[in-house]
Amino acid sequence: MQFLAEHYNILKTLHIIAFTTWMAGMFYLPRLFVYHTDKAVGSDASETFKVMERRLLKAIINPSMIVTWILGLSLMAATQAWSAGGWFHAKLLLVILMSGVHGMLVGQVRRFGRDERPHTARFYRILNEVPTVLFLIIVPLVVLKPF
Repeated sequence: MQFLAEHYNILKTLHIIAFTTWMAGMFYLPRLFVYHTDKAVGSDASETFKVMERRLLKAIINPSMIVTWILGLSLMAATQAWSAGGWFHAKLLLVILMSGVHGMLVGQVRRFGRDERPHTARFYRILNEVPTVLFLIIVPLVVLKPF
C-alpha cells in the first residue's frame, strides 16, 4: 500500500490515459459495425472491416480496459476509496456496466468475423451512444464527487 500511495499521481495519470484510450475504442467500434452491417458478406469491404474491428479490439480496447481496471483497483487500494462515499460506488457500478458493454462488443466482433449480421445499422447507432452516456456520467462523478 505504501508504494501505491507514494506513486498515486503517476498511477492516476496512467489510469486516466488508459481510460481515455479505452473510451476512444468504445466510441469507434460500434461505428465500424454501423458501416460493416451494410457490406456484402465476403466483399473486400467486409473483410477490411473484420480486420479493422479485430485489430481495434485486440490492440487498443482490450489492453486499455485491462490497464484501466488494474490501475483503478490500485488507486482504490491506495486511497481506500470504497469508504469515500456514494459517488465511488456509483462510479464502480457504471464501470462494471461499461465492462459489460465491452463484453457485448467482443461478441459482436466475433459474430461479424463469422460473417453474421446480428443487428441492423440502427441498432449499432443506438449502441454507439451507450459508452458515451456512461462516460458522461462517470467523469463528473469522479471530478465532482457529488455524494
